[in-house]
Amino acid sequence: MNQTNLQQPSFAFVAASWAALLAGFAAFLIGLWNAGMQLNEKGYYFTVLAFGLYAAISLQKSVRDRAEGIPVTGIYYGLSWIALLLAIALLVVGLFNATLQLSEKGFYAMSFVLALFGAVAVQKNTRDLQGAKPRLADTDPAQE
Repeated sequence: MNQTNLQQPSFAFVAASWAALLAGFAAFLIGLWNAGMQLNEKGYYFTVLAFGLYAAISLQKSVRDRAEGIPVTGIYYGLSWIALLLAIALLVVGLFNATLQLSEKGFYAMSFVLALFGAVAVQKNTRDLQGAKPRLADTDPAQE
């Protein structure tokens, strides 16, 4: 049963989604910029953030494609889940072993989760907005 909701997301939800993505991403980066850790640690956390954002968007897209009846291979779907779980695990392990205060660890974890939520919501809105646009029929003017 493939039902497609053609309702456009509201402007407020689109704006809130972008705000969540930008707030989470910016907070994470500002925290890294101001952190007193070595450059390789900063690079690790930045890479985990980038990997997590990509994995979350990829998973949301594959879930949405399956819901709309667009074929998605099982291996890609599974790899999307593994990538997201691996990004979260890498952040957890990194924060567990870091010599940071608990408040700093919580800050990085919350900004990471906010950025992932924002990325998924923005991807959802993008698909909803594309689906709500009227589509022109594929006609060849030479055949008319």
